Amino acid sequence: MSYFKILTIISLAYFLNSCDGTKKDEKKIFSIDTAALKQVYQPNESTNFVVLNIENKNIDSVLYSINDKKIGSVKGNNKLSFTLKNEKLGYQKIKAIVYFENKTTETETNFTIVAQNAPKLLTYKIKNTYPHDIKAYTQGFEFYRDTLIEGTGNGTGSGTGKKGTSSLRKTNYKTGEVYKTVELASTYFGEGITVLNNKVYQLTYKNNEGYVYNADTFKKEKTLPYFKNMEGWGLTNDGKNLYMSNGTEKIYILDPETLKEIDYINVFTNANKIESVNELEFIDGKIWANIYGKDAIAIINPTNGAVENIINLKDLKAKVTQHPDLDVLNGIAYNPKTKTVFITGKNWDKVFEITVE
Repeated sequence: MSYFKILTIISLAYFLNSCDGTKKDEKKIFSIDTAALKQVYQPNESTNFVVLNIENKNIDSVLYSINDKKIGSVKGNNKLSFTLKNEKLGYQKIKAIVYFENKTTETETNFTIVAQNAPKLLTYKIKNTYPHDIKAYTQGFEFYRDTLIEGTGNGTGSGTGKKGTSSLRKTNYKTGEVYKTVELASTYFGEGITVLNNKVYQLTYKNNEGYVYNADTFKKEKTLPYFKNMEGWGLTNDGKNLYMSNGTEKIYILDPETLKEIDYINVFTNANKIESVNELEFIDGKIWANIYGKDAIAIINPTNGAVENIINLKDLKAKVTQHPDLDVLNGIAYNPKTKTVFITGKNWDKVFEITVE
């Protein structure tokens, strides 16, 4: 290699490193003023954003965004006042793009929005108790007309280690009789189910796909992939769209024709996020959700994800037959004719019809 080529390469490397160093230095010049921010907000609050400018650069304007959604811009480095009432609960990534001296740079910070009010504790009364298949590892539970439709997984019993079979089934809720069943292959773990427009939707745990069946015949009509790689947990609907949980604090709102994401909410109390959101049921405009591993139901505002009420159902587990494979509370079905809620769990031998006060 000639002397001139070596010199050219060295010069180019020096130039690129200098540019990179300049960009890094520019990022240190500006930062969002966190002294003016709190770490946790409620939706009824507002805040002000302003950029710290340690070298007093001549700022032309600043563009602000929350979670990559533009919320406003200011000339120079004026404060941007912003109300939080229309923002999602949960983690908020705040980004400022600073325009200065014919250059741009970005800086970020974050805070969390929690629910405005603490959830209220509701009480319940048991109206009736019905039999339930003790071998059913319940994942989804929903009434369709007078029929109780249930989705089960092939969970391994914690005591005996016996493995069940994932299924979709129709049940006479008064007798516990299972009179129609579709079983999944052993490689598929069935999860949440819901019925919309005479179609039964069933999730899978780790196969990244859901199934659509005719609600009357249980004939499978479609297999739909999830919109991203994730686990399937609970499923419900509001009469128009599907609502899906994946074991986190998120509930995704999905197009029932494609399972593509329309929107999402984050489930929060006034103190923290609620993870492991599991089986779901839409009741009177609210989402009722089992929280995996907890003997309680959270009642969630579907608009913003705020937990408005909690029902402590700890006593129910003591009322079922105790056996080695007995597992967690999981199963919420609302009967619109009786206006009561039916509750069960994984490998429980009973279903409890309750009213809530």
